[in-house]
Amino acid sequence: MSDLFSPLPCAERVDLGVGVVLFRKRLQDAAPSLLAALQPLLARAPFRHMTTQRGFALSAAMTNCGVLGWIGDHRGYRYTPHDPQSGYPWPAMPEILRSAAIQAADDAGFADFSPDACLINHYAVGARMGLHQDKDEADFSQPIVSFSFGLPTLFLWGGLARRDKPQKFPLEHGDVLVWGGPARLCFHGVSPIKEGAHPLTGACRLNLTFRRAA
Repeated sequence: MSDLFSPLPCAERVDLGVGVVLFRKRLQDAAPSLLAALQPLLARAPFRHMTTQRGFALSAAMTNCGVLGWIGDHRGYRYTPHDPQSGYPWPAMPEILRSAAIQAADDAGFADFSPDACLINHYAVGARMGLHQDKDEADFSQPIVSFSFGLPTLFLWGGLARRDKPQKFPLEHGDVLVWGGPARLCFHGVSPIKEGAHPLTGACRLNLTFRRAA
């Protein structure tokens, strides 16, 4: 394993349930390099607010990199190989990000993770994400790997039914959350981002989630 992505001596592994692992501060040292890798692709595929089928804008702005990108519009939610704003393929997933996601999945017990999509969410102060399942992917056998950078949030982790009361736990800069197996389709969400500023991201939280979409 590259030292860049090795857990810090002060990092903590928290097993939140079967198939759910939180690595606190795992990417704290690597964050500047990982965030720098985002800049060229953000210039090609800028953040935008996707919409629901009813035309309501999602609270967080987002974009994608990888072979496939997730979008939402009047036709619903789905993955596409092209950015609908430009008509061009989504930017390639930087290898430094892909490797970090694969190594985190492996450390969480999910070998052979092969992400082909990375959703990049930009949460401004006040932005949130309601409880939902990640179920637009074709392959549920592979996990979701989530990187958190910038401002902290309270993450909502529910069960397999929307009615299940979610637990809340903080996600902070450099944290990595991995879930799969029996937890792959658990409901989850993000509480509103509180005011603040981070030296690397400013007044926002950036969240990268890696998936096997096809």
